[in-house]
Amino acid sequence: MKARIAVLGGDGIGPEVVAEACRCLEAIGARFGHEFILEPLPFGGAAIDATGLALPRQTLEGCLAAEGVLLSAIGGPKWGPKAAERPEAGLLALRRALGVYANLRPVAVHPALRDASVIKSEYLDGVDFVFVRELTGGIYFGAKTRDADTATDLCSYSVAEVERITRVAGRLALERRRHIVSIDKSNVLETSRLWREVAERVIRDEFPAVRLEHMLVDAAAMHLLKRPRDFDVLLTENMFGDILTDEAAMLAGSLGVLPSASLGEGRRGLYEPIHGSAPDIAGRGIANPIGTILSAALLLRHSLGLGPEARALESAVSRALDKGLRTADIAGAGERALRTREAGDAILAELAA
Repeated sequence: MKARIAVLGGDGIGPEVVAEACRCLEAIGARFGHEFILEPLPFGGAAIDATGLALPRQTLEGCLAAEGVLLSAIGGPKWGPKAAERPEAGLLALRRALGVYANLRPVAVHPALRDASVIKSEYLDGVDFVFVRELTGGIYFGAKTRDADTATDLCSYSVAEVERITRVAGRLALERRRHIVSIDKSNVLETSRLWREVAERVIRDEFPAVRLEHMLVDAAAMHLLKRPRDFDVLLTENMFGDILTDEAAMLAGSLGVLPSASLGEGRRGLYEPIHGSAPDIAGRGIANPIGTILSAALLLRHSLGLGPEARALESAVSRALDKGLRTADIAGAGERALRTREAGDAILAELAA
């Protein structure tokens, strides 16, 4: 296979961790006989500095021409809330242009990392769930106003938007344990009442083999830590999903180990770790590249249809962790913390084994 992959290094630790993911993609290509054309493109704060725009036309065109887009992280204090152009605006625009409305965020606890979690280890056995987060609607995309005394952010959802994201969750549940927890705030919000009604109808009519449970977002925040192994597929709107997935990352030990895939109707997707740009450690060579590398594995699976290649990369990460791969964010007392490049080397060694 010959495939073009747009690579958005972004800001902060982004260029450091995406470099290791690219090395892994090149190794997968060599091992399985594929040619991956990795095209670096400016995006986020770095693009603002270079062009004045977070999403330059060249970058958008490159992403639209690619089979998949690998993004690391964007943003930082240099481009704060009062900046005329913000990196986050470029990310929202890119998601909309790519038509990616479903964000999949798998959370599984690797046995070797149980002690890295802040949660007691007895709660972590068997934790394996996935968030399905609606990505292009809700309060993040609603109309906004601001004057000297008042600010408003409009949250809205249409029936069609809720239907399509519920179908993604339904299809995924059929491949897993056939259980969906739909998260809302229907005791307060009209958007959540619509969400609950539409989700019930879609699952009842189109996925009768799937069990649907509703949970208020505040209860979900508690139960994610109290009984995480009970969850399978969690369906949620945009803002709730943004917050809860960061909480869930603490089960796995670190934001640095979790990937995500943003998908739409076609094969092209946007793949990124769930962590931010971590400007406090940028340039120090100590960031954890695992989340970005596993995001590259999701790209192989979902956009390129290369399941065995994705599993090979995921297995290499797992074996490296079993053998002691630890970066500073997941290293325990007495364990040597590898640098970013060394972590990449450890995974590449497993790919070559």
